[in-house]
Amino acid sequence: MASEWTIDGAAGEPIIGNTHLPRSDPAGVILIAHGFKGYKDYGMFPRIAETMAARGLVAHRFNFSHSGMTNETSTFERPDLFEQDTWNKQVHDQRAVMAAVTAGELEGQGLPVVFFGHSRGGVTVLLTAGRSAGDTTVPQPAGVVSASAPASCSSLTPEQAKELLDRGYLVSPSARTGQDLRLGRVFLAEQDADPDAHDLLKLVGRIDCPVILIHGQNDPTVPAACAKTLAEALPGTPRVEIVPSANHVFNTPNPMPPDVQPTPQLQQLLTTLGDFALECCRNPSALRA
Repeated sequence: MASEWTIDGAAGEPIIGNTHLPRSDPAGVILIAHGFKGYKDYGMFPRIAETMAARGLVAHRFNFSHSGMTNETSTFERPDLFEQDTWNKQVHDQRAVMAAVTAGELEGQGLPVVFFGHSRGGVTVLLTAGRSAGDTTVPQPAGVVSASAPASCSSLTPEQAKELLDRGYLVSPSARTGQDLRLGRVFLAEQDADPDAHDLLKLVGRIDCPVILIHGQNDPTVPAACAKTLAEALPGTPRVEIVPSANHVFNTPNPMPPDVQPTPQLQQLLTTLGDFALECCRNPSALRA
């Protein structure tokens, strides 16, 4: 059974999360970050957390403070927050969860911490690690796993960007809930005001912990070529794993019933993620070679 928690996130809004504990002494901690229009209870995320706990890691899955989602999964209860979401807010939240672990407010104090992010969450964990690299005042991850992530902070066309800035928002329908969500002007204005802090390829070049990039071969949402682009920007020779026949969510239904076996594609993700995270926690020097 996963315990629930809440901590303060960006702009004082709550980050809502769940913790899954291993049965024995943990080897480390994994933070599980969802993507755009995602949430901690979506599809594969509970299964990822359960599997990582079974392999000996403290697993924290959480909703970003401005995701618009609460524990009521049938709707975006806070579309007003969704409209105000930005990369800076997401990085703030990622750091806040990391800091809560470091301070002992969440389980795992004193243990190595691995970041896992899916899709937009994959960008967030890469941004967080890149911005924090070399900063001794900020807790550092032992490793980063990015799955199905884009290779930039914005995929808007020039026409969409102009509409967003002129109109103040872009409509982003949710097929899951039927809501017309809004992407707010602040999302792009923040990037325009500080382009260096949103230059993803430049920032990932600063990351000094092990990184693995996982992507579905048949991802229709974010092309698998993005993994190669990110890998070329990372230092050293980061590992890239392209999962055969996998879509954006590794062929996982939403919701995913507890008694349903993972798809072969999700199982490959789970195995790769678990192996990498444990190696980062137990023997990080082996992955830097």
